[in-house]
Parts: sequence; structure tokens; C-alpha cells
Amino acid sequence: MAQYTKHPVSAPPRAPERESTGHLLLRGYIILVLITTFAHSAVYNLVGEVGAVITLAAFLIATLAIGVPMIARSRPQPFAWRRLPWAATAYTVLALVSFAWSQWRGATLLTWALLATVTLTALFIAHVLTWHEIVRALASAFKWILGLSLALELWVALVVHGPILPNFFERPEGEIDPHWYWVRGNLFDGERIQGIVGNSNLLAIISLFAMITFGVLFAARARWRTTLALWTLLAAFFFVRASSATAFACAAAALVVLLVALLMRRTTTPGARTRLYVIFIGGSVVVGAALWLLQKPLLGLLGRSSDLTGRSDVIWEKVLERAAEHPLFGNGFSSPWVPFDPAFAGWIEDHGITVFHAHNMWLDVLMQLGVLGVVLMAVAYLSLLWRSWFFAVDRPRWDLDSDRDYSPLTLLPSLFTVVLLVQGLTESTPIMLWGWMLLILLSFKIKAVPLVGIGERQRVIERGERVRRVP
Repeated sequence: MAQYTKHPVSAPPRAPERESTGHLLLRGYIILVLITTFAHSAVYNLVGEVGAVITLAAFLIATLAIGVPMIARSRPQPFAWRRLPWAATAYTVLALVSFAWSQWRGATLLTWALLATVTLTALFIAHVLTWHEIVRALASAFKWILGLSLALELWVALVVHGPILPNFFERPEGEIDPHWYWVRGNLFDGERIQGIVGNSNLLAIISLFAMITFGVLFAARARWRTTLALWTLLAAFFFVRASSATAFACAAAALVVLLVALLMRRTTTPGARTRLYVIFIGGSVVVGAALWLLQKPLLGLLGRSSDLTGRSDVIWEKVLERAAEHPLFGNGFSSPWVPFDPAFAGWIEDHGITVFHAHNMWLDVLMQLGVLGVVLMAVAYLSLLWRSWFFAVDRPRWDLDSDRDYSPLTLLPSLFTVVLLVQGLTESTPIMLWGWMLLILLSFKIKAVPLVGIGERQRVIERGERVRRVP
């Protein structure tokens, strides 16, 4: 007969150790920052210019209030000053110094404050979160943006039964250009949709980032994989319905990079990798040349004009003219262009709206900071591309063991970087706001912690478990 004993052979059961409340609040704050950064246009459309500036100032003060004491106490670890992304840091310094010769000094100071805020925030996130936490925070931010976009589109289509203007202004009588609307209410009529960000191109890129992030977490066997699959389907729906030619090109490039990276992971000899490099680099050159020669019919198939919706004939020509005035050091930093500054107000307009960037990151940098700025930006992005590529294809190793499994999370930086570089051919987003945040965040994190889970913290808490890591 079984008897209860007061001397059990195993330890009594106890609840697993969990993250502290303070760290949970920190992660929640970072998710809020990411939502506000990626959906910055939604904040602008909701609370206007003054509200957007107040929001920016509030986040800067909060980040400094939280981050400075943590860095001073070396929490959760000493700040990796020597691992800063120096090319991007030099670009930030050059942007401030350009105030001395800027043709629009007010815009330089205003937009540099935005650049500095995003830079500090990105460094803060990379310092306090592990790789797993960064990916999960990005996933949470994208879920909020996609969920709110669906809710807003449904509300406009089913309740309002018509488009809405920013700040919920009442529609004036008569015809109004559709580009002025926040959401046009096209959810059920087959036309392009804008989501909460109010821009189809931006919604498509965010949806692509979301699909990459959800896919990486799914491959890493994260919890709630069925829910992740449903979020991925929603992101794919928005990606298709936003119908952005730039986003389609970014997705194609990311798919090719993903395929090559997975093939590289399966190789066992340096010779096999060399053959793959030759095949895919040569193939990329051939495909790139074909796309360039056939750009007009391909753009026609996508329903886009051969001048890239006025970019080459109007915007780029005027930007190049202004860049030629001060080719070495530029005309002064301003990312984005401040629409109420006399230098930009009415300079280039699209559908009656002042254009606020050059729709090409390289031309934008050339106009603002000249050849020197282009060199620094190229070094910053190429160094991130180089590091992220080997972060993805090299097997994790810190001792004599060379057979450790790859982590799916290491694919995310290289895929994000390729998307940003391709998007930069027709947009300037990669040099400002969330594009700049991703550049700083990924560059600093890869340099400071080149292995997932190794060197981040000696003891890492994830999903309710305290997991020992090799220091």
C-alpha cells in the first residue's frame, strides 16, 4: 500500500522564475516606442503637428530618464561604447555640423533633433533588450499596427461609409484630391488601402517587415504558432491590397536573399560557398541588367508610369539641380524636408501637397550633405549588410564546437537590410525615422552581440523560465 512520506526524493514543486515587473514595463514601453515610430504618420494624422512634436519630446525625455541611470549602473550590462556604429554616428555629427553652412538652418535644427532622438532610442533598445526580446518587441509592434489598421479600415467602410481626413476634419463640399485623405474606405471595393498609417506604400513595407518577423519567430518555434500564422495572413492581405510596386521589389529581393542564405547554411566546404557566390552574384548582375532594360514594360504591368510616378522627370531633376550647387558638403541637413520652411514650401508638389523627401535616399543625402554624406551613408549601410550577412550564414561558434544549430533569428537583420536598401531606390525612408532606427539598432546590436543568446546576459529570462547561457 502506497504511503505518503515526509522525505520525498525530489524537490517540492515551485513556480518558475519570471521576468521582473520593471523589465516587463520596460519591454512594454519599447513596444509603444516602436509602434509610434513605425506608425508616425498615424500620430501626425491623429494629433496634428503640435501633438506629434509633444509626443516626440515625451519619448525623448522618458528614454533619457530610463536609459541614463541604467547605463551609469551598467545594467543589464556595461554599455558597449567601442561597438557603436561609427559611420552612422559620424553621419549624425555631420548633420549637426551642417548647420554652419545650411541653406535652411531652422529645418536643420528641427530635423536633427528628430534624428538624434531616433538614434538615442535605437541605441537604448539595443542595449537593454536581447535578440529574442528585440524580435518579439518588433512582432508586438507590427501586430498593433496591423490590428489597428484593420479596425480603422472596417470602421471607415462599415460605419462612416466614406473617406476620412486627418484629425477627423469634416469633408468640405466639392471635389477633393484623394491624396489628402487619411483613409479612403477602399477595404471592400478592391482599390488600394492605406491602413492606420494613411499611406499604401508605407503600409505595404510594414506588412513585409511583419511577415519577415512573424516567419522568423515561427521558424524559431515560438509559442502560439497558430496565432502567428493568422497574423502572417493578415500582413499578407495588407501587403497585397496596398499594391506597392516598391514593396513587391523589396519582397522579391528579400526572398532571393533568404534562399541564398539557406543554401549557404547547407554548404560544408569553402569551395561550395564560393560556387554559390559566383552563381548568385553573376545571376544578380544579369537580372539587374534585364530589369533596367525592361523597366518600362515591367512598370506598365504593375500599373506604374515609366517615370516612377513623376520621380525621375520632376523630383529627381530638381533635387540634382540643388545638389549641384554645393556638391561636396551639401546644402544642409533636413530629413524629412520641412514643408513650412520657405526653402521647401511649394518647391516640389504632388497633387497639391509639398513633397517632403527626394524619393531616393542617395539623392536626398547628396543634396543635404553632399558627397561626404553619401560616403558615410554608404559605409554605414554596407557595413550593416556585410555584418548581417555573415551573422546569418556563419554557424554560431565561440569555442571548439563547430556543429551548433543555426538560429532563425539571425536571418532577420540581413532581410531587413536588403528591404531598406531596395526601398531606398525610390523612397527616402531608410535615412529617417524607423528606417534610421533599424540601421542604428541592427548595426549596434550585431557589433555588440554577434551571437544570439551568447554575451547578452549571463542569465536570460524568457517565457517564464530562467535559462542559463554561456557567458
